[in-house]
Amino acid sequence: PRSSAAAMFFKGPGKVVMVAICINGLNFFFKLLAWVYTGSASMFSEAIHSLADTCNQALLALGISQSARTPDPSHPYGFTNMRYIASLISGVGIFMMGAGLSWYHGIIGLLHPHPIESLLWAYCILAGSLVSEGATLLVAINEIRRSARAKGLSFYQYVVQSRDPSTNVVLLEDAAAVLSVAVAATCMGLTSLTGNPYYDSVGSLGVGTLLGTVSAFLIYTNTEALLGRSIQPEQLQRLTELLESDPVVRAIHDVKATDMGMSKVRFKAEVDFDGRVVTRSYLEKQDIEQLLQEIQQVKTLEELEAFMLKHGENIIDTLGAEVDRLEKDLKQRNPDVRHVDLEIL
Repeated sequence: PRSSAAAMFFKGPGKVVMVAICINGLNFFFKLLAWVYTGSASMFSEAIHSLADTCNQALLALGISQSARTPDPSHPYGFTNMRYIASLISGVGIFMMGAGLSWYHGIIGLLHPHPIESLLWAYCILAGSLVSEGATLLVAINEIRRSARAKGLSFYQYVVQSRDPSTNVVLLEDAAAVLSVAVAATCMGLTSLTGNPYYDSVGSLGVGTLLGTVSAFLIYTNTEALLGRSIQPEQLQRLTELLESDPVVRAIHDVKATDMGMSKVRFKAEVDFDGRVVTRSYLEKQDIEQLLQEIQQVKTLEELEAFMLKHGENIIDTLGAEVDRLEKDLKQRNPDVRHVDLEIL
């Protein structure tokens, strides 16, 4: 529903992304003005960096919106992975747009150096950018800490496993932004002190390298998530023990639990049911004396066949009810488990 999709941008990852879009959009505008005024290669890289961040975060917002769509016949497991797809495209965009242009401008500056105008305004804008990027970074850090505690994971584990790809991108982009501001300011300062424009070009190359590193990490983690990785061994062990401890289960085989992204797990197992327990469960719901009378009335093969078909079908229905019960138990005790496929051996 539209209302629930819109509400996603007022809390959690959606709020982090919207804050980042607003701040990075303003940073791009002011950095672009500073580059036009000074001609600094480092400032150009910073402007491109902020533009890339703004575009990528707009893409993340689209991914968050699309991930909330209701499953349909063509996509029965929903659209959760749209967040990972948007984050993957974002990582590629950072590499091509951010890192690529920064390297290009830095190399051009080394090959064709030119004097740089007064950098006073550039320093002021970089200082403002440092404050705003730092604020966005703190918002992303607080959101990841809260989510990591809820999942019982450390901050590092939550980031590396890409549990929340949208917030991950904002975190890494803004961390890179804070570091790149420091690199750009340092190199521009060296250029101001020495009058050598090569330092400024080296700063552009440094910013490009930083963006390339962030891009490579995002591409790797989101690709791993989209490939369908297994859940944590401890969580898989708990699910397995829950099944094995049930009286109706004799053994389980070929257990697979796939992380579908955004704390949604698909669990699949082949289950060897104990037919005696299933039959006993069926008999407990029957009138044994009436059942005995039915057996005693069986005189012909046709009557025996009718008797077996009737109660055989009922036992199969009981087995189906046991499967439904096990699936319900798995979902209730493990909220992350959204889809359960139990195959009867």
